[in-house]
Amino acid sequence: MSGRSQFRLFTERRFGPFFVTQALGALNDNIFKNALAALLVFEASQMGGLNTDQLVNLSALLFILPFFLFSALFGQFADKFEKSAQIRRIKLFEVGLMGLAALGLWLGNLPLLLLVLFGLGFQSTIFGPIKYGILPQVLAPRELVGGNALVEMGTFVAILGGTIAGPLLAGVDTAWPMWVAVAALAVAVCGWLASLYVPRAAAVDPGLKINWNIFSESIRNLKFIGADRTVLHGVLGISWFWFFGATILVQVPSYTINVLGGDERLMSMLLGVFIVGISVGSLACEKLSNHRVEIGLVPLGTIGLTLFGIDLYFASPLSPAVGLEPATFFAQAGSWRIVFDLLMIGGFGGFYIVPLYALVQARSAASHRSRVIAGNNILNALFMVVAAVFAIIMLGAAGFTIPQLFLATAILNAVVALYIFTIVPEFLLRFVAWLLIHTIYRVKVTGLENIPEKGAVILACNHVSYVDPVIIMGMSPRPTRFVMWYKLYDIPVMRWLFRAGKAIPIASASEDADILAAAYEKIDAELAAGAPVGIFPEGGITRDGEIQPFKGGVAKIVEQNPVPVVPMALCHLWGSLFSRRDSFWKRRPYKLFGRIELRVGEPIPAAELTTERLEAAIRALRGDDR
Repeated sequence: MSGRSQFRLFTERRFGPFFVTQALGALNDNIFKNALAALLVFEASQMGGLNTDQLVNLSALLFILPFFLFSALFGQFADKFEKSAQIRRIKLFEVGLMGLAALGLWLGNLPLLLLVLFGLGFQSTIFGPIKYGILPQVLAPRELVGGNALVEMGTFVAILGGTIAGPLLAGVDTAWPMWVAVAALAVAVCGWLASLYVPRAAAVDPGLKINWNIFSESIRNLKFIGADRTVLHGVLGISWFWFFGATILVQVPSYTINVLGGDERLMSMLLGVFIVGISVGSLACEKLSNHRVEIGLVPLGTIGLTLFGIDLYFASPLSPAVGLEPATFFAQAGSWRIVFDLLMIGGFGGFYIVPLYALVQARSAASHRSRVIAGNNILNALFMVVAAVFAIIMLGAAGFTIPQLFLATAILNAVVALYIFTIVPEFLLRFVAWLLIHTIYRVKVTGLENIPEKGAVILACNHVSYVDPVIIMGMSPRPTRFVMWYKLYDIPVMRWLFRAGKAIPIASASEDADILAAAYEKIDAELAAGAPVGIFPEGGITRDGEIQPFKGGVAKIVEQNPVPVVPMALCHLWGSLFSRRDSFWKRRPYKLFGRIELRVGEPIPAAELTTERLEAAIRALRGDDR
């Protein structure tokens, strides 16, 4: 399965109809929102005669308000009831809304159109917890990143399509905005038809008692998020992305017209570049993460967002041209740099957001996963509102230009990321591991499916180099607690990183009996919590490339904790820069970018484990490949 493309999911009923349904929903939201915005700006006198700025901001508030009010309530529905039936009812509700929209457009009735907009926000609020809650139910763990990548790609392409199509349809010269009504109703009907083919997804908590108090339930949802520190900061990371993305995306039209001096076609092109970047970045995540939830991509995404956000400031012209269309824009000096910056901001945004959504889905308890997503939606909406207020203040009272706003947002992104990675160093640890196995080495893995997806397990491997734990950490589908020599653990600069990775320092009985006893206690605690523990049974790094006689520590641990032991072998790593073939002063960067292997054998049941059998299994896996 690991070698199959994520795009095959389009052909499978468990994913294809759901993808079409959610993408058409996002398309319809944006067709109607942007068509209504165009009508409010250009035909306000015929639709109420109110201040256009007030109307545009009121419409944005009406769409996002339901996320604050109803996310917690309908997160419960997503957990309590079967999901495919809920999806069909939501899409039928959308068809009814678009019928009301057609009536409002024909009558030119502004209050009715604003009610429809509120209804679309309400519908999106109901659908959101189902949208991200259903994926872990219908996809295997190794498909979760690819599935999320396709959903994010589809969502942003739909946003782009609706952003372009809405104003174009509203601008067609007819007696009333007939083509907006026709398009919105047609898309809604197609979405409902697609929803008929979404397969059943069982209720995860059918006994849940609905709490109708939206305020206390909102607080409860946020407590679900806070119960797991990694989930909490994953959700905060997602919400921050929507702050960053909303700040950039909302300013692109004004940036095009007021900074670049472009026209509507150039605006559409730049929006397209940004969304193509997000789509490509999202789709690349599955390949870069080797079909697993790889949060090491999040720091990479953060670095890209910051660097290219800063460069967009320096690439922006000091004074705008006049009436630039795409062809004349590309003839201007520095135009390709601006396009490249927007493309890269989108691409690195994909690297950032897809692993975070997959992380929250994977780490949340199935019984209340949708309510975690609902809490995430509340925070996302809050951060988007804060982003709007931030932009208003910076561009108004603070006197910033739009490029200066981009610069401030990029720098703020670096500060926020540094804070998150400091308090949850697992992101940084995985990033270091990801860099190692994608730059210095090329790692081939066989037998990875032998590592159990859940439950306590010991990963036992031969010890060839100082980076063995990092390589195994980078390739294992589960976070692993490694046992390591206490003197390495106590290196001043690295101690905080080892502690953050929950490494377990150990010493021999002759070195420090207290440290040894504490190590066994910590190993027992980790295994009791169902975590994988990584151990090198040789008790040290090989000095001659050969596997050294095994110590009896693993057998002793298994006597107290009857868990399976997975034998592993690192191959072709001997003689590399990080091995001990040469003395420190004679080491050279040998085998950089070389191909190494991690071979994973079948688990040995606790009842059958002996030190001799474990050593024989690892020797057989490695063979003669030092």
